[in-house]
Amino acid sequence: MKKVLFVVTSHDKLGNTGEKTGFWTEEFAAPYYELSDKGITIDVATPLGGQPPIDPKSEEPDAVTEASTRYHNDKELLEKMKNTHKLADVNQADYDAVFYPSGHGPLWDLAEDKNSIALIEAFYTNNKPVAFVCHSPAALKNVKVNGAYLVNGKKVTGFSNTEEDAVGLTKVVPFLLEDKLKENGATYSKVGDWQPYAVEDGLLITGQNPASSILVAQKLVQQLK
Repeated sequence: MKKVLFVVTSHDKLGNTGEKTGFWTEEFAAPYYELSDKGITIDVATPLGGQPPIDPKSEEPDAVTEASTRYHNDKELLEKMKNTHKLADVNQADYDAVFYPSGHGPLWDLAEDKNSIALIEAFYTNNKPVAFVCHSPAALKNVKVNGAYLVNGKKVTGFSNTEEDAVGLTKVVPFLLEDKLKENGATYSKVGDWQPYAVEDGLLITGQNPASSILVAQKLVQQLK
């Protein structure tokens, strides 16, 4: 029985806008069910433990999907989300892979979280898949392996500058993900805004946007096989 750790943001403030952020329901729910429906066990961890904040925009009618509806009707999963593990208490040795759902939250907390940085490094150096979608590749910002950025020389994708511009948050986010990945030496690629796209480079799997979450999960399932 394979076991995967999902790492979710605890951050709920959208910069200084006075608006809320958090994790994007679809980007958690779709991969969660893609894996759990195949018999994979999933634990959830957050920097602070307990209930992670949901990005209110991911609950708006045009963002609702079959997976996010299923999430809200899943009493067992909702209970699990109320009681997420603290990142400081989890150990990569207990899992076969790690997956980072998104939302804007990770740009603030997971990008700088020392426990998260050490965890990604530990999964990667122990030859286990590390998967990210949309904004969650932000968690790779400070991850180094043998002194070099993990993304250096790797093919990656993530939420694009044009998509950030389209949601009007270019000046709000602490950094632009596409720029940061390139700055850290990654070979960044993308397709049209909001189109599904995922890139695999060895153990590293990244997806561009919310529409890419299933693709990332499918690639992760293949690696776990």
